Amino acid sequence: MNQNGDNNYYNNDYHSGPSPERPGNQANVFWLGILVGVIVMTLVGGCSYAGAKMYYLIRDRGTKTASADGNPADSVVNDVTIKKLESLEQLVDKYYYKDEDIDANEMIEGMYAGMIDSLGDPYSVYYTAQEWQELMQDTEGIYYGIGAYVSIDETTGLAKISGVIAGTPAEEAGLRENDIIYQVEGESTQGLELSEVVSRIKGEEGTSVHLTIYREGESDYLEMDVARRKIEAPTVNYEMYDNGVGYIQITEFDDVTLDQFKEALAVVKGSGAKGLILDLRSNPGGSLPIVVDIARMILPKGLVVYTEDKNGKRDEYTCDGKNELNIPLVVLINGNSASASEILAGAIKDYGKGTLIGTTTFGKGIVQRVLPLTDGTALKLTISSYFTPKGNNIHGVGIDPDIECEFDGEAYYEDGVDNQLERAKQEIAGMIK
Repeated sequence: MNQNGDNNYYNNDYHSGPSPERPGNQANVFWLGILVGVIVMTLVGGCSYAGAKMYYLIRDRGTKTASADGNPADSVVNDVTIKKLESLEQLVDKYYYKDEDIDANEMIEGMYAGMIDSLGDPYSVYYTAQEWQELMQDTEGIYYGIGAYVSIDETTGLAKISGVIAGTPAEEAGLRENDIIYQVEGESTQGLELSEVVSRIKGEEGTSVHLTIYREGESDYLEMDVARRKIEAPTVNYEMYDNGVGYIQITEFDDVTLDQFKEALAVVKGSGAKGLILDLRSNPGGSLPIVVDIARMILPKGLVVYTEDKNGKRDEYTCDGKNELNIPLVVLINGNSASASEILAGAIKDYGKGTLIGTTTFGKGIVQRVLPLTDGTALKLTISSYFTPKGNNIHGVGIDPDIECEFDGEAYYEDGVDNQLERAKQEIAGMIK
């Protein structure tokens, strides 16, 4: 079970939401909850790792204090805030009606998380030691869960399925991309952080999790019990078609992806491919260094991507062009293609190396860095914006395809026909004649 995104660049796109026309009493409650709820966009994205150095966020006590007249404080930690925390703790201890609910360690973790939440940036996150370990497992391409990518739907604030891994419990249970996860074990996902949703879906191997699903077109909610087991998710899939066209799908950019892509590309080239279809649909992102290395096996000499931080410092990632792909290329994208996948698609488009087919990508053009702390926790902060080789920042905009082609879900789930892939095959067949 993956949080769409990066370790490095965790991401997703949630442009489309459920239709408001939904019959039944449950549906009325569902949409009332949405209307009055807080719309949350929880996208985990781009994190190039920093070293395991302790980043001290606490300054010396008393050096800077909040003013009594309510003017902004210079520092979070000062005499006034320390005194107020002590008062709050005393009041909770004295008056709160359930002593068993009071956990000092959880309160401390809550303070840390609240400090980062106050930034108002859905990509900046404080990770507890357990959350950080789980995230590290996910980036290795091996984890325990149901085998689905999960994100937060921008429109409803609820969790949604942004991708399903073949041969996993999620696929076996019948989960589909863009299914809205209304409830996990009877509890609503609205307003939860992505990490909270994922932790509730994950569990011990051999157990199951009960999901209440809203699917557009269905007259009522779908109730599903989905098994949990060890998921070893290949991030690259490939095959050769009879007409000499190769197909490579990259589902995310994890630590294992580079070697898997090298193998796939070698097989495709070694088979004498006349053209290549690169499928980046529903790829939530991943590692910035990994996607850059993959781009270096495709692009001509020049920029792959560059980033700029708040001080205007620019970091450039370049390609020497020695491994430039010299066969026709078609790239499939959709609204769930985000972050690192947009870096690759954007560079290909800027250089005119391939034709993009599908729908507009998610639009995440910012970078996060994970800063591990010495106590086993970690902090993920947005540190910069990224730009395509032509200087385009696609944050909040996305990348438009050269050929617009909406996905026909009815044809796919009823007859197994992937109309976007068929359109890509048609396009590249014309390019190699």
